[in-house]
Amino acid sequence: MRESEAAAPPGSDADAEAAEGAPHDRPAADAAAATILVLGGTAEANALVAALRQRWPERRIILSLAGRTRTPELPDDAEIRIGGFGGAEGLAAFLAAECVSLVLDATHPFATGMARNAARAADLAGIRRLKLLRPAWTPVAGDRWTTVTCLAEACRALRAGARPFLALGRQHLSPFTRRSDIRPLARMIEPPEPVLPSGWTLVLSRPSTNSRAEAELMREHGITHLVTRNAGGAASYAKVEAARELGLPVIMIARPPAPEGAVFETVEDVVGAIG
Repeated sequence: MRESEAAAPPGSDADAEAAEGAPHDRPAADAAAATILVLGGTAEANALVAALRQRWPERRIILSLAGRTRTPELPDDAEIRIGGFGGAEGLAAFLAAECVSLVLDATHPFATGMARNAARAADLAGIRRLKLLRPAWTPVAGDRWTTVTCLAEACRALRAGARPFLALGRQHLSPFTRRSDIRPLARMIEPPEPVLPSGWTLVLSRPSTNSRAEAELMREHGITHLVTRNAGGAASYAKVEAARELGLPVIMIARPPAPEGAVFETVEDVVGAIG
């Protein structure tokens, strides 16, 4: 694993701002040549890097992370780049400087700014961009979902006196901190800044993949609601299963529309599309 220098500091606004992109379904370049840039920060991105390395062991692979987590989980045998690019134009310049021939966007389904940047930058650089987007969750028998469109609407959906489990990450808690009539449980990987209001409970851990463990956490803290984003995938679905088991209402924040261009749901589909 090698680490290269970022063009912008971790967590810069550049990762959340960009212009609209266009479809990228041009013929594949020589699969044995040049560099692949994987835009990551998800379990799928790590799996994609592993699959690429197995399929094309000779290729240079750069995995780019936004830098919001100080101790991210990383795959083996990839060059790691941390930080923003400076918008779509900055990313396009990086693609040219590093001789990148293919961009694989495996960022979080809610990372819409980065997805637009990737599409626009690929257009500017004249190269392909493929998007890996895991399927959204859908409600099943026993689920008690209220679907909302944003964090503010999710906050308003909670009744006074609620004890919600906010499975959102530290960057998405602001609307809830302004309500003094709820007593949230917040889980995140690293401590928030600033500290949470009094009356809140903080759990520092990664999401469990075990629904029984998630249900026990909810029972232990007297949770009345689960608030989460529709991230999709298996890695963090256990909390949704746990809420169903306990009969708890779920405030589900709907994911944004998929980006334009070539979009694939699995790592295998992406690797197959590269050619």
